[in-house]
Amino acid sequence: MTDDVAFREFVVARSPGLLRTAYLLTHDEGLAEDLLQTALTKAWFAWGRLNDDPLRYVRRILVTTAVSWRRRRWVGEQPVARLPETPGRLVDSSTGQDLWAAIGRLSPRQRAVVVLRYYEDLSEAETAELLGCSVGTVKSQCSKALAKLRLDAALEPVPEERSGS
Repeated sequence: MTDDVAFREFVVARSPGLLRTAYLLTHDEGLAEDLLQTALTKAWFAWGRLNDDPLRYVRRILVTTAVSWRRRRWVGEQPVARLPETPGRLVDSSTGQDLWAAIGRLSPRQRAVVVLRYYEDLSEAETAELLGCSVGTVKSQCSKALAKLRLDAALEPVPEERSGS
């Protein structure tokens, strides 16, 4: 199989899952699509050298690129003629809990660890390898992220309504 065909098959098979990961890392549909396109472009140039697991390589590109974009990105407001639609929530708003808002308040590194560990279901070792850090760093970042999420007001339980009797 040629590199072109193998790469196309990889893109077709893995893009939906990679786009979900990119969205969870960026919290923006447009940025997620740009992030995935950037990652796939970088992967294309290295495709001939990838022997083992190209998915692992592309996930690592997603995470490192998202973190570097976050460091450089200007976070000021930009005026637009028409307001965009509000993105969907990961948790039903009727419960009063907004998981995505809470995850969005984590640091980029903590968010990457939470996404890889709990959304992508990777082990601590796999997450450490993708992030280019030690397993201990993954554990500490995960612990700090979970502690921060436990204290987040968006995730506080909503008191149950009592019946009229």
